Amino acid sequence: MTLRLNEFGQSIGPDVPGWTPRVLPPRRAVEGHFCTLEPLDAARHADDLHAAYAQAPDGRDWTYLGTERPADLDGTRAHAERAARSADPMHFAVIDRSSGRAVGTLALMRIDPTHGVIEVGSVNFSPLLKQTPMSTEAQYLLMKFAFDELGYRRYEWKCDNFNEPSKQAARRLGFQYEGLFRQAVVYKGRTRDTAWFSIVAAEWPALRTAFERWLSPANFDAQGRQRMALDKFRLPS
Repeated sequence: MTLRLNEFGQSIGPDVPGWTPRVLPPRRAVEGHFCTLEPLDAARHADDLHAAYAQAPDGRDWTYLGTERPADLDGTRAHAERAARSADPMHFAVIDRSSGRAVGTLALMRIDPTHGVIEVGSVNFSPLLKQTPMSTEAQYLLMKFAFDELGYRRYEWKCDNFNEPSKQAARRLGFQYEGLFRQAVVYKGRTRDTAWFSIVAAEWPALRTAFERWLSPANFDAQGRQRMALDKFRLPS
């Protein structure tokens, strides 16, 4: 970055020519090859989500979420109804295109159109979605929606610092670690140190290319196993 000084000799950041506030994300579907992201609708998605989450033997996938695992189908429906009414976070169901069923959720949240900042969070992927091409594509589709269609300039990922799988996922997807916010949140009666990650607009074109190459059918064998890991498609920084 070229050093810029104002008339007082103070360092200042680069100009952002022509910047205007972004729009709020519209509630609409985002289609991919393996999956489609649909605005969460409890009537359409709750039963599928309950069946998908029931594939997990216990509630460990809910440890770092703001709510506990629903005890039964009625609880899942109530949880989905509350989430579907929310504008921020704006929740999406991940639909497996091969089955037509909802297999997980994720959300856009802390939406700041004035500064072009948006966060992905409330990620709750069932065993039917984890470690599949769908799970990566779902993340890619939401990033593409934020950067390419909505024109946001910063895309954030935050998680409990004890949530190692979440931090590993952020790094795999190309997020840059920014630091630790100590005692940032109280949830479920406990304190949380929050790890911050981000992708900024200048980094997105190279990441988009890497995602597209990784998601290409040529990168998967007949059993659906990847031939090359996602980070291998990223150019050295």
